[in-house]
Formats: sequence, structure tokens, C-alpha cells
Amino acid sequence: MKNYDVVIIGSGPGGYVSAIRCAQLGFTVAIIEKYNTLGGTCLNVGCIPSKALLDSSEHFHNATHTFSEHGIEVKEVKANITQMIKRKDDVVSQTCDGVKYLMDKNKIDVHQGIGSFKDQHTITITGENGSAEIFGKHIIIATGSKPNFFPGMEPDKKRIITSTEALKLSEIPKKLLVIGAGVIGLELGSVYKRLGTEVEVIEFAPTLLPTMDGTISKEFTKILKKDGFKFHMEHRVQGVVNKGKSVVVTALNKKNEKVEIEGDYCLVAVGRKAYTAGLALENVGLIANQRGQIEVNEHLQTSIPHIYAIGDVVRGAMLAHKAEEEGVFVAETIAGQKPHINYNLIPGVVYTWPEVANVGKTEEELTAAGIEIKVGSFPIKALGRARASMDTAGLVKIIADKNTDEILGVHMIAPRAADLIMEAVTAMEFRASAEDLVRICHPHPTYSEAIKEAAMAATDARAMHI
Repeated sequence: MKNYDVVIIGSGPGGYVSAIRCAQLGFTVAIIEKYNTLGGTCLNVGCIPSKALLDSSEHFHNATHTFSEHGIEVKEVKANITQMIKRKDDVVSQTCDGVKYLMDKNKIDVHQGIGSFKDQHTITITGENGSAEIFGKHIIIATGSKPNFFPGMEPDKKRIITSTEALKLSEIPKKLLVIGAGVIGLELGSVYKRLGTEVEVIEFAPTLLPTMDGTISKEFTKILKKDGFKFHMEHRVQGVVNKGKSVVVTALNKKNEKVEIEGDYCLVAVGRKAYTAGLALENVGLIANQRGQIEVNEHLQTSIPHIYAIGDVVRGAMLAHKAEEEGVFVAETIAGQKPHINYNLIPGVVYTWPEVANVGKTEEELTAAGIEIKVGSFPIKALGRARASMDTAGLVKIIADKNTDEILGVHMIAPRAADLIMEAVTAMEFRASAEDLVRICHPHPTYSEAIKEAAMAATDARAMHI
């Protein structure tokens, strides 16, 4: 039996990044992956492939909707879904191969199979070639999550699908029903909407992206409706039935009336749930909580101090970059360092177009907490750069403490918001004020000017270009 300083179960962003940092710190490291490819959900059936299809579909949308206004004439533009899926697969393959390269470069042993606890230090690996055992002085659980669903909407992976199947459809649906107005549903709904699919979203809550700032939710709803999305808000899904060549969703509206909605496919996108199957947690006395998550302390230790858990399998937002931060945190903790994660400043992003991004607290959260605030916002359409690129939808909203001017939250809908939000994250990490952002020179013409203008609006209402 081979001995390691650190054994990591799961090779997603949390697992493989943690493995690299452990190796950099001088530990002997093994990583266990259930599937034949590294990278976990994010690289294989999540973040990376969805962004590949989002980019492909955006190119098609521009060719059919905006090229002519730019003076670019094209004829007989067609969407080749087979080629789009192939390109997506190529991107995934290259990215996963990159992770394998990094494992080899850092001398990290990769074991393929299901990793299960035999005891507190021994992991049994069961794979295609039988089973083996390895010893870990420290063990990190990074097994991630899987698509969630509720009774009545069980996926059959044919017409009733999850995000995994939505990334490899062989045809462009005429009508796609999406259960859930969260990040996954809106991103994948956007992919097919751009390709000509009629998209209808069924959501239990009264607003889309219900955890985001109310201003952003309202504005984004307007944008998506203008793009052709249809929403059924405050609808409780009772069941989904595969009719062979179509699906029917039955729901109760807010008046408790029965509603039936028919489409070609139904994407079940009601979030994700922690994945612990096969770990045999009971063999070491660990029990998942009611949400299926593994309980950890502030050091990400389970009730057994040398066994840690990170990423989607523990509390907090299910984000790849959060898992990466936690993976590094645990590696440095094992090394005796004193790392730090500010969970309040982990940005969230929706990769639609325009993109949506946020960091810090929402106006609703701050108001509920009784904190006196001041708010500034600036419309993207007022930017010269936005008019030049024809990307005029959206806004930037900055919330600051009324008394100290410290920035408490930044929320935006904007072109490249996923990149723009990092200015806010950096500023807030240094506890900057809105006035600090005002005093920073922003290049012109850029989308980033909206951040400065919103900060000006939050500071004595002196935005200049509205």
C-alpha cells in the first residue's frame, strides 16, 4: 500500500488545484477520480463546455442580427449544432488534457476509480482493473455536486434533461422548457434562444435569479423578455411527462390554477446537490447533513481533524472559484500556514449576454440588517464604448455605507461583467470607499467607465454622463 501526505478524492477545480498547491508545498500527493477524464463537472459538463456553446451561439446571433448594421453582409447563415458540439468537445478535451499535464508536472499520482473510506487513513480505489488501497496522512474530500431535481420532474435524459444532456443535443429544439430561472437555466436557455429556439422558463419564485440584488433581477428580466424569453413566475411544477416527441409540464400558478406547457425538451435546472455517493462516509463516522453536505468547521475540517472537505460538497455557493480558493486554503492549512478566505467577496457571474455579476451584499440584505446606505447606478447605454459595440443593455449599481462611504456591494449587468466585477472585488478587498473608485483614472472609451460613474453617483450624486 502506497503512502501519501495528502490524498484528494475528486479532480474538479477544488481537487486538482488543491493537489497542485499541496505539491508546491512539498507534500506527496495522490488524486482519485471516478471518471476517465480529469476536471470534474466544471471542465467536463459544466463551466467550460457551457461557455464554449455560449460563445458559439453568440457568434451565430450576431451574424444573423447585428452584422448587417455593422456593414457586414452575409448570406445563408446556418447553425450547425453538430459542429458546435464538436468544437465544445474539443475545448473540453484540451482543457482536461491540460489538467493531466499539470498533474504530471507536479508529480501528483492520479488514480482512476471510486475512492471509498476503509478507515480514517485508508482509501479503497475501485476501478475497471479491480481495487487497490492507499494511505493518506491527510485526506481532502472534493467530490462536488450533481444536478438536482424534485419529485415529478425526474430526468429521463431523453426529452426531460439536465444540464449534462443539454450540452450535447443532436438537434436545435423548436421549443425548450426550462424549469428554474437560476444561473444554469438562463445560461443554457440563452444558448438555444440565440439559435432560434423558443424558450419558456417556469420558476417557483416571483423573480429570476432570486438571490441577486432586486434591481438587477428586474432589469435582467426586462432584457431577457426583450430578447424573446417567456417567463412563468410563481408556478409550482407538479410533473413533467415525456410524450415521445414532446414533453408536457404541468404546474400550478399563483392562483392555484392548473397550467400545462408543451415543448420539445424540458431542461430541469433547479440547482445542484452535494455528491457523496461511494465515499462510504459511515466507515469513518461521518454523516451528511439534511442537504447532503459534509459539515466542516472554519478550517474546512470535518469532525475528524485530518479529513477535510471543500467545494460543492460543503456549505456555501457552488462555484468553481470558491472550490479553488478552499482547495488552496486547506493545502496551506496542512502546511501550517494561516490562509484566509473572505466569503463575502467571492463574485458571482451569469454568463449570458449581457453578463451579470455581483459581489458583496445586496440592497435588500443591507436594508434588512439596518445598515444605512447610499446607492449609485449608471446605465450602460450612456457609455460611448457601448454605443460603438451596440451592447447598450444593463447597468452598474454600487452600494456604499452612508456614514463611512465603504463599498458594501457592487451589482452589474454589462458586456464583460465577468471581467469588470474584479475591479470591485479588488477595491472591496482593500476596503475601498466609493470615493476611492472615483479618484481612479479609468480608460476611455471602455465599459469600466460605468463603474467610476456609478461610484460618482453614489458619492454626492455627481455622475457626469447622465
